[in-house]
Amino acid sequence: MKTPIVLLCALLLLPAVLMAEDEGNERGERGEGGRTTALQPAQVNATWQKECSSCHIPYSPRLLPAESWRRVMAGLDKHFGTDASLTPAESACITDFLVRNASTRGGGPEATLRISETSWFKREHRGDEVPAGAFKRASVKSAANCQACHPGAAKGDFSEHGVRIPD
Repeated sequence: MKTPIVLLCALLLLPAVLMAEDEGNERGERGEGGRTTALQPAQVNATWQKECSSCHIPYSPRLLPAESWRRVMAGLDKHFGTDASLTPAESACITDFLVRNASTRGGGPEATLRISETSWFKREHRGDEVPAGAFKRASVKSAANCQACHPGAAKGDFSEHGVRIPD
């Protein structure tokens, strides 16, 4: 009689375990055997890499859901206060790449445009994890400057084991 109960419990817990593993992967944490589970897709897009990294790190597609990326790419003429317009072909190429590799969490018509407004970002950067005023320091500037504290950010590595918050 114990076997069916144990099996039932295991089956009920499996979704929670898988969700926790997926959530950790989206944050770029250490995976099995201590390996970093980076957020960058296995195949990167050269146009995305070139165009996005001309102003900032090429943010991993998994940092936002597909609808957010669609909205970001549709507003490149006013991209966070800058005109980052691209040719229609470049825009379509990058949008396709971002959407195909986007996070599967969140989304919907009200999907945020800012990574720093996602629930996982807020949870990972709460007051007991990040010193007060860290994002306003001259060496950091803003929450969008991931590489200030995450040296592997451009490669999609946001592991908390590598975090170095500058003075």
